[in-house]
Amino acid sequence: MMNPYDFTWMFGVTMVFAFLDAYGIGANDVANSFATSVASGSLSLAQACIVACFTEFLGALLLGSHTADTIKGGILSVRRFTEIPEVLMLCMTCAIIGSSTWVVFATKNGWPVSTTHSIVGAVLGVGIAAFGGNSINWGWTGVGQIICSWFLSPVFAGIIAAIIYSITKYAILRQKDSIKWAIRVIPVYFFFTTAIEAFYLIYKGAPGTQASKMSVGVIVGIAFGIGAFFALFAVIFFCPWLKRRVVGREEIRWYHIFVIPFLSPRPVINKLPNTKESASNPEEVVELGNTEHKAFGNNEKEDQSVSEQDGSVEQEHVEEAPEKPRWVQWKDKILSILLHGVRKDVRNLNNSHIMSVHDAAEIYDSDVEYMFSFLQVITACMASFAHGSNDVSNAVGPLSSVFDIWQTAEVDVTGKVPVPIWILAYGGVAIDIGLATFGYKIMRVLGNNITLFTPTRGFSAELGAALTVLTCSKLGLPVSTTHCITGATAAIGLCNGKLSAVNWKMLAWCFFSWIATLPAAGLTAGLLFSFAAYAPSIF
Repeated sequence: MMNPYDFTWMFGVTMVFAFLDAYGIGANDVANSFATSVASGSLSLAQACIVACFTEFLGALLLGSHTADTIKGGILSVRRFTEIPEVLMLCMTCAIIGSSTWVVFATKNGWPVSTTHSIVGAVLGVGIAAFGGNSINWGWTGVGQIICSWFLSPVFAGIIAAIIYSITKYAILRQKDSIKWAIRVIPVYFFFTTAIEAFYLIYKGAPGTQASKMSVGVIVGIAFGIGAFFALFAVIFFCPWLKRRVVGREEIRWYHIFVIPFLSPRPVINKLPNTKESASNPEEVVELGNTEHKAFGNNEKEDQSVSEQDGSVEQEHVEEAPEKPRWVQWKDKILSILLHGVRKDVRNLNNSHIMSVHDAAEIYDSDVEYMFSFLQVITACMASFAHGSNDVSNAVGPLSSVFDIWQTAEVDVTGKVPVPIWILAYGGVAIDIGLATFGYKIMRVLGNNITLFTPTRGFSAELGAALTVLTCSKLGLPVSTTHCITGATAAIGLCNGKLSAVNWKMLAWCFFSWIATLPAAGLTAGLLFSFAAYAPSIF
């Protein structure tokens, strides 16, 4: 008979691997939210990590659910453990080990996987090991939904993303005066984007609030009010700022948006090269906060050519440089380790293996693309905030189950366990660390490695994925955010009208990783449970 605070070692092991699982969620799932923003150049990798650290942590801490499912996915009945709570502790410990090791392994190999499916697969494995295959819910409400989501999620998200991008392409990008059309239509995009994201956040992404008790009509009214506010903001502040910044070439910064109606004329920056010609180079992108558009990669090539032509002089200069003090050397080493994950090149613009994929993409006016970078960042931030409130439960759910049983020595037959605030914060910190140190792996894959991304393409993919998750969840259909963004990315590539605009080999690896998630996590967790539960004992 188990007593409170027995098996403390299991609680300690679960603490360690719950952190690792949340770390993997940050490196894999969260990277999905910002992969297209970084790939298109709307945000740098460092900027994306900084923004995500706030949105994910605050989403987990402020809106994270204070209850979690005792057994994720409902595929195994919790009533089987009412008389043996210590076995449920062991099951959850093995499940979190199996889930975390698979997610980190997949991330290391650049495979975008569903962390929800990973923990469900791990529970599936320990359930079979403990009670046999008949104990598992193989029907539609259990494993059947997961298998369905492999196909449903990418197809639905791809269709919606393609519709959004096609409207943008024909209504704005292909118009004769695309800049003027963009300025006219952007307030409409602000309205629909913020309204949809607000509805998504309130309806599905705020389990820690009373939003679940609101009627759909009330939530729609709130979302439309938020959308109207941002549309008005775009009309009064953002569009005039864009007109002076892009058309007038005035030297104004992003923070001038809020005072643009009262801002006197500013100096005009040097006229840029023809944007159509410069945009034909896929390295031509824009970065938020700069005083002028910046052609990424061009400066690097120039620096490399100068170094090659005058390598001897540079080498002599390096040799003559005095040795740095030891404390400076240690500081540089420490910074190199800490910033390792944000100094990676994840855009793959100079990758010769996928150059043909990028060459097949249509290129439009970079000034118009720049205008959509702001919308893309807003979409990524709100999706990340909602993700932090929802998917943190994948890591903290098993930990909360083990913590509750460790304290009470009982199993709650309702299937719900309380989630303390410190566990939410614990998971939020781990998610942020995972993104900052290892997120570049998935960003590199889901960005320009599948198809060439620009701000309009990235915005359409992100909004399409978010809208798919919202709609399918309302209809009770199973979806995965990872699968949705992958499907949306492929569909955006196909909108170029060429099959060669999509890296099909990379997509095949992604699909393989989805299918492998259940058996890989389940096998690891199930074998570990079997070794622990059925091993010979000397007592």
